[in-house]
Amino acid sequence: MSPTAIGVLGLIALFVLIFSRMPVGFVMTLIGFIGFGTVVSWEAARSLLAKDIFDVFSSYNLTVIPLFILMGQISFHAGISTRLFNVAYKFIGHWPGGLAIATIGACTGFSAICGSTNATAATMAAVTLPEMRKYHYHDSLAAGVVAAGGSMGILVPPSVIFIIYGIMTEQSIGALFMAGIMPGLLLAALFVAAIVVWVSLSPEIAPRGPRISLQERIASLSGLIETLLLFVLVMGGLFLGFFTPTEAGAVGAFGSIMIAVVRRNITFQGFMQSLFETTRISCMILVIVAGATVFGHFLAVTRIPYDIAAWVAGFNLPPWAIMSMIITAYLLGGCVIDALALIMLTVPIFYPVVIAMGYDPIWFGVIIVLVTQIGVITPPVGVNVYVVSGVARDIPLQVIFRGVIPLLIALVAGTLLMLPFPQIALFLPGLMR
Repeated sequence: MSPTAIGVLGLIALFVLIFSRMPVGFVMTLIGFIGFGTVVSWEAARSLLAKDIFDVFSSYNLTVIPLFILMGQISFHAGISTRLFNVAYKFIGHWPGGLAIATIGACTGFSAICGSTNATAATMAAVTLPEMRKYHYHDSLAAGVVAAGGSMGILVPPSVIFIIYGIMTEQSIGALFMAGIMPGLLLAALFVAAIVVWVSLSPEIAPRGPRISLQERIASLSGLIETLLLFVLVMGGLFLGFFTPTEAGAVGAFGSIMIAVVRRNITFQGFMQSLFETTRISCMILVIVAGATVFGHFLAVTRIPYDIAAWVAGFNLPPWAIMSMIITAYLLGGCVIDALALIMLTVPIFYPVVIAMGYDPIWFGVIIVLVTQIGVITPPVGVNVYVVSGVARDIPLQVIFRGVIPLLIALVAGTLLMLPFPQIALFLPGLMR
């Protein structure tokens, strides 16, 4: 049997096991090990397995992941997310759909200190859903906004997905972080526009909240200080070249701890829970990265990535048509595979094709994040929908999926805008050069 045929069988086995709900990291490790052993030799496969797992878990570059996750966890348990929503609520809660718009604002702000779509969705579900339901917002609007707004966690820097993509493609993580800022703001604006249109067509789904006095609004602005301080500290230091992404993660984590200590709004139990969640999430990500590394080496020896690149090039289609095919593949894959696993699987295949067509690798990183954002709120996987459902167990899944549809349209519109206007993503990274 040829290496290519073995590679195809390995891919089929991979998807079968993933759909059977086996952990993605373990599946990729198993298939990669068996496949490499079959194509090369079992001695080489054992050596590869040991080396790849050791290299991933001892990688200095990957230490940035637990550091940014710790920053987000400390910020959550210190109540920073609650204060963010409180500020947004007091300023625009009396608007039509104001609480939903405030939720988008809080999701955007919390994403700037979190880096995880699941963590952002879970946090905002716990903070904002009770408020919206208290003011009789329809469950589909309230839950849909939280699920879609939580997807901002992988676009607004610091983003775990950007970190992984940067390491895989040897691109500047700082430049990728900068590239996510303007698309993140654009997407937040499109989400707000979708909410305004939705509520204008169906006013009964979002009763207005009470109007807050100007004095209370101004007083609430103090709730923005911690988020702005952390964002400026981390992103400003990266932009000005004061420290590397790993150092930025350390500074951000230390800064969040200092803020929590100075304000005295985190308990010992909350601190320990932050450490536990950081360890759990980091280990999950590193296992997936290690598995994808083993599986990537298996794909390399089967030459499937190169065969696909040659096959696509043989179509003689214009670059925009090939890029449309790649984006479609990500959209379909995102519906059934976790975002991180999808990127680890597909970047080694599609990245050489994209670079050969002359597209900017930083821009492509943003496109990948946008299309995988779509995947986290679409069935059947729609992981953010399941996260929100886990917090609000009395809201049926189908109600949440219906609620994300208007925001899904906004997300698709934002992705389409990035195709003819790449400078939306590349403007800020260009200032770093």
